[in-house]
Amino acid sequence: QVKPQFESRASVNCAVFTAIAYKTQVVAGTIYFIKVQVSDAEYVHLKVFQSLPHENLGPSLVSFQTGKTRDDPLTYF
Repeated sequence: QVKPQFESRASVNCAVFTAIAYKTQVVAGTIYFIKVQVSDAEYVHLKVFQSLPHENLGPSLVSFQTGKTRDDPLTYF
């Protein structure tokens, strides 16, 4: 659901957009840190916020880090 948000903010089109790993942090909703494969050898880390269910809002892309590899640790940012 956040692929169009990422593509728009990073000014790229991703043929591949596969989540590899994720971590969560519970706040007033949930923050997801997601490692996503965007090409054969390129990965990005996404920070996505999902509000509480009663707010009826979809996930929103908070920030992202590009230039990652498959072996880079997924950390808070």
